[in-house]
Amino acid sequence: MSGELIVSISGIRDETLGAAKKFAGEMDRRGVPLSLLVAPRLKDKYRLVRDEPTQEWLRRRRDDGDSIVLHGYDQAATGRRKAEFAGLPEHEARLRLTAADRVMEQTGLRTRLFAAPQWSASDGAMAVLPDLGFRLVAGLTAVHDLERSTSVRARVIGIGEGFRAEPWWCRALVMGSGRIARRGGTLRLAVSAKQLGRSGPRQAMLDAVDLALYHGAHPSIYRWSPLAATRAA
Repeated sequence: MSGELIVSISGIRDETLGAAKKFAGEMDRRGVPLSLLVAPRLKDKYRLVRDEPTQEWLRRRRDDGDSIVLHGYDQAATGRRKAEFAGLPEHEARLRLTAADRVMEQTGLRTRLFAAPQWSASDGAMAVLPDLGFRLVAGLTAVHDLERSTSVRARVIGIGEGFRAEPWWCRALVMGSGRIARRGGTLRLAVSAKQLGRSGPRQAMLDAVDLALYHGAHPSIYRWSPLAATRAA
């Protein structure tokens, strides 16, 4: 029985775009599409709307088969506190999601997929996502179809952005990936673009992907199919 492999990159910006591009090239050679987690605003006053090279690369990757996933709005606003959407009430989650959706539309990157920073979304955020047109949420332990009210249980394992990056963890990630793929499970690998600039974490991700492919895992992306299309099929 073969499983599924989903690889995502977060924190893509001007300073990390080069590392993301190199890793994407390695995935292309392996036939593995990517789920690209995009936040309109990041720390150090970064704004996606001012970063045309990153916008262009993201649009091109989407057109070639990758998926774009909204990954929060303004992580800088939370400082060292909880991840941006981890504890938001409904009204504040609605404001942030509406603002983020507007920026994504402005840059030609609008998506109906959402993954909260550090994969943690409050009940308030989950409640307003369907109202704002979002259809799929990738959480820490499951992927939720908001229209069908169904979930696929599978935990994210990764490097960076809430996950460790020490050598022992990188080794554990590779071994864990092999076990999940060998059992035919859904392997969700996540890495921050910043960590892809380091040789150890980057090699660990490549090894984990290679091991999953060796065990027959089918490369995929975070995606959502409309009900009408499902019925027609």
